[in-house]
Amino acid sequence: MTDTFVSDHPLTFSAPGVEGSIVDLDGERFFRVSNLDAMPPFFMSVVSDSDHWLFVSSNGALTAGRRDPDHALFPYHADDRIHDSLEHTGGKTVLRVTRDGATRLWEPFSERYQGLYRITRNLFKSIHGDRVVFEERNEDLGLTFRVSWMNSHRFGFVRRSELVNDGPGRVEAGLLDGIQNVLPAGLGWRFQLEFSTLCDGYKRTELLEDTGLALFRLSSVPADKPEPSEALRVNTAWSTGLAEPVRLLSSTQLAAFRRGEALAGETDVPGRRGAYLLNTSVALEPGASQDWFVVADVALDAVAVVALQGLLKSGADLRALILEDVARGTRDLIRRVASADGLQASADERSACRHFSNTLFNIMRGGLPGRGYLIPRDDFQSYLEKSNREVTQRHRAFLQGLPESLERSTWLASVLAQGDPDLERLAREYLPLTFSRRHGDPSRPWNIFSIQVRHADGSQIYNYQGNWRDIFQNWEALAFSYPSFAESMIFKFADASTADGHNPYRVLREGFEWETIDPHDPWSFIGYWGDHQIIYLLKLLEASERTYPGALGSLLERRVFSYADVPYRIKPYGDLLADPHRTIVFD
Repeated sequence: MTDTFVSDHPLTFSAPGVEGSIVDLDGERFFRVSNLDAMPPFFMSVVSDSDHWLFVSSNGALTAGRRDPDHALFPYHADDRIHDSLEHTGGKTVLRVTRDGATRLWEPFSERYQGLYRITRNLFKSIHGDRVVFEERNEDLGLTFRVSWMNSHRFGFVRRSELVNDGPGRVEAGLLDGIQNVLPAGLGWRFQLEFSTLCDGYKRTELLEDTGLALFRLSSVPADKPEPSEALRVNTAWSTGLAEPVRLLSSTQLAAFRRGEALAGETDVPGRRGAYLLNTSVALEPGASQDWFVVADVALDAVAVVALQGLLKSGADLRALILEDVARGTRDLIRRVASADGLQASADERSACRHFSNTLFNIMRGGLPGRGYLIPRDDFQSYLEKSNREVTQRHRAFLQGLPESLERSTWLASVLAQGDPDLERLAREYLPLTFSRRHGDPSRPWNIFSIQVRHADGSQIYNYQGNWRDIFQNWEALAFSYPSFAESMIFKFADASTADGHNPYRVLREGFEWETIDPHDPWSFIGYWGDHQIIYLLKLLEASERTYPGALGSLLERRVFSYADVPYRIKPYGDLLADPHRTIVFD
């Protein structure tokens, strides 16, 4: 066993100041935070054009998954616990570096050996928000290590690692690198939060040795019922870029690697938290570098696993395929933001980047029209069927006779020609929005989000949902880009409001949602009072009036609006006077 020591230098160094700047990295523009470790950890989100969610601490700890917290790759917790999870969840790298005959142990981004090396830590985040890069430069070892997190609709979550030899001579490094505390598919958020130690007993991780594909699954679905319940989906991980590494499916051999012991590959690990760690050695000449990828995805069925296994066996250029799909996602994200007027050219590049970010998060919340002002016939019919079956049945022939898509003004004229106020109301309220998702993140754990962007066949989903105040705030800005839809936003506001101005908690495409009151939950309530929401309606009215002066006036006396059917009844006026603190009967 080679002797290992850490550093010949003193244990304290003066910390330089934090700086921020926009720089080029890998042909893209990034905002760089230099000397990151001189400031307290902060929280970020890494976005995508698809249904990924990835929340990451500036110290490198993270959580990630698809669609909602029940489809997680790493445990979904509140942000304080994520900050604290650096050493045991997400990415992990341990290096045994040999230069000039001496071997030193280095764990980039870890706090285990804080103060023993002269290091510089930098953070890079893409100006488009879909990529984050952590960099640690070790002056004593003459090495730089970078880790990038990216999203791919086709492949899932992409972790790219890169080791660069900045020193004057050849360097050899034994490495152990990958991801740890990987969840199996089918483990819901609340179950893994409340029954965490029980969860571990159900976990099983297997390696398909011919391709290096790891399957993270449940031995059975956790349930306290005397009946079989088979888990039919798996989370996966695989790698490319390193020649024949030893693969570990748990973190149990980390200490052995630190001691310099040889590691044994793992192929089947039951009852433990899953990991996907690669063990090998690399040699780098001065100025040389090497990169490799770990790719993980969630909730794959048997067909998808077989297809992925076939791709890994095919001899295809996996690195090129990964980067190509990541780049496609970036282009699609830019296209979405551009369609909401989010691209800006200015001498103040930071201001232009901020405008891009503001627009991006606005459309992620409130959505944006999937095809501009074109109305998709099939989606409109689907919306009607879920909103009012009787109206749909009355106008079945009319709906089937519509073209596949129709410009909104022509489509609305044909609807009005039917002479049915119910059809007109529903049509005016209809918004063919996509890319919307419920608001929520680990800093607001009471708001559970849901991201639905594409169907299984890849076609886009028309849907929107969000808390009342969130979605109408976002539509106010969207109305500047799509003013002809301002009328539909007004109809949605009015039709989801109550007679007494108490608005529902959550607005959905086919209606609204009232929260069920839980007397033991202080965050539980039935909705929002409308007095402080009326400004949202005013802004939408102003947007409509700017574009179509006088059009709203013609609607004021027409019976084409409705009130929300609420789960309570307002007491008679005499009862209100007798006890103004108890004004409703919950029904």
